[in-house]
Amino acid sequence: MENEQIFEAEANADVRSRLPPSRSPHQQSGDQPAIGAFEDSVYEGTPLLAGDTRHERDESTSSKNDEEGSAEWFGARDFEGRPWWNKPSIFWLLPAFLLSTLAFGGIVVPKIDIIQSLICREYQAQRAMKDPSQRITPVIFGETNPVCNGAEVSSLVAKFNLYGTLLTGILSAVTSPKLGQISDRYGRTKVMAFTSLGMLVTEIITIAAAKMPDVVPFNWILLSYAFDGISGSFIAALALMHAYASDITPPAKRNVTFGFFQGSLFSGIALGPLIAASIIDATGDLVSVFYVATVAHSIFLLVVVFIVPESLSKERQMAAREKSSSVAYADHALSANGLRVRLKSLNLLAPLKTLWPTGRGSSGAVRRNLVFLAAVDTTMFGVAMGTYSIIVIYTSNEFGWGTTDKLYFVSIVNIFRVTNLIVVLPLLSRLLRGPRDPSKMAESGADRVDVFIIRAAIFIDALGYVGYSTSRIAPLFVFWGVMTSFGSMGSPTLQSALTKHVPPEQTGAVLGAMGLLHALARVVAPTIFSGIYSVTVGKFDQTVFVCLAATFGLAFVLSWFIRPH
Repeated sequence: MENEQIFEAEANADVRSRLPPSRSPHQQSGDQPAIGAFEDSVYEGTPLLAGDTRHERDESTSSKNDEEGSAEWFGARDFEGRPWWNKPSIFWLLPAFLLSTLAFGGIVVPKIDIIQSLICREYQAQRAMKDPSQRITPVIFGETNPVCNGAEVSSLVAKFNLYGTLLTGILSAVTSPKLGQISDRYGRTKVMAFTSLGMLVTEIITIAAAKMPDVVPFNWILLSYAFDGISGSFIAALALMHAYASDITPPAKRNVTFGFFQGSLFSGIALGPLIAASIIDATGDLVSVFYVATVAHSIFLLVVVFIVPESLSKERQMAAREKSSSVAYADHALSANGLRVRLKSLNLLAPLKTLWPTGRGSSGAVRRNLVFLAAVDTTMFGVAMGTYSIIVIYTSNEFGWGTTDKLYFVSIVNIFRVTNLIVVLPLLSRLLRGPRDPSKMAESGADRVDVFIIRAAIFIDALGYVGYSTSRIAPLFVFWGVMTSFGSMGSPTLQSALTKHVPPEQTGAVLGAMGLLHALARVVAPTIFSGIYSVTVGKFDQTVFVCLAATFGLAFVLSWFIRPH
């Protein structure tokens, strides 16, 4: 596998440097020590990552500095000498990303309401065909339609959303890892443009289904889910943002930088609904929000293509291509007529090998942390994906909320989420880590601050979902929604910690592997939780929240297996 050979090639020098000086030159250059012997030397205080041998001489001034993790981060020199307008920075990307997330946040609730209204119309039509005495009640988009808030329609909407989520999740599970690997070899911005194009096509299809329901069947909305999945969906988009940030950000600052991107995401989810509500009130047309979203995605696409500087230097792109070509050539040479290569290309789980490095320079500590970090992150993401549409449907059924009420709820929760990500998380990180120069800190795995933040975030989320399950009045439900927002600092910290466990040229690959896991979670979690809700609605509607809280409990247990370096 490509990952093994990358680790082996880059860590040979580091392994030899750890050998006792009594070894003979012949033994060092010829007979290598057993990998197990190297792994046995790993203990809790050992840095998780071997040094990058290509930059070791430039980054190290003494062995003492290496041991203390004070080597200069080599990425700072990749773009020295460039003019400001051609130097990559997250601040080139954040404004356009915020605009795109405003569109994303503004259409989530309206899209579910459009689906609910279209299904409600179809449900009444089919019921009238079976029993002509049944009266058909007009369904108005964006209004509170009591006929659409029954258990039967809610169950149908939950199932339809499940089908769409499955379609997007399965397709993005195939494409997300590939997009991450392609971005390592050809640059981040090109792949970002492709994901944005998929979102643009998705909105166009939704507009057609909503404006011409008698011409375009509502099932065509499933086609929009398919285009979303083929382009990697927002899973790949956010992973690419994180990869872009990793290329240009020192390791110790990545959790804060990732927090800015997630803060932008949740700012869009917080402010987008408020803007959408204003647009709907001004125009009286629910579909008008999707016109605005189409313009926003178009602007993001143009900015990424023509304005945002590429974060990967040509040297690093070429290095990734050469490694990929050499591994592919070796695999082809060892296989009969390339059959092995073709079979490997059909293995959708192959990218997960990145999370289990076995070459020299890796260790049991690296593999343990990568696996449990990935497991916790996937679990938390799965809960988030399994919850959103359910909360929208649940609040309609339980509290009789209309589109505007649900938009305000989403905004309130995510305003607190944004505050946590862009204010609380940076201050907490600064307070716990102290005034240190992040550019002098080598990549060495998760530290104690990362682990503490991860565990605290999971606990807060679990508490919030317990609160959801006990709330029978709307204000209390809103309070627990605000409580869950303070668990948002876990996701950027998890993503940041993952990138600290791999060499810089594998950042896209590891985030692509996480994109695969997120895509799988996007399939599995909604299947389970939407299924639970569709079965229990009208009986004990809060069952799904009890199950979600239990899932967070499992993630909290797993987090105790993550060890700081």
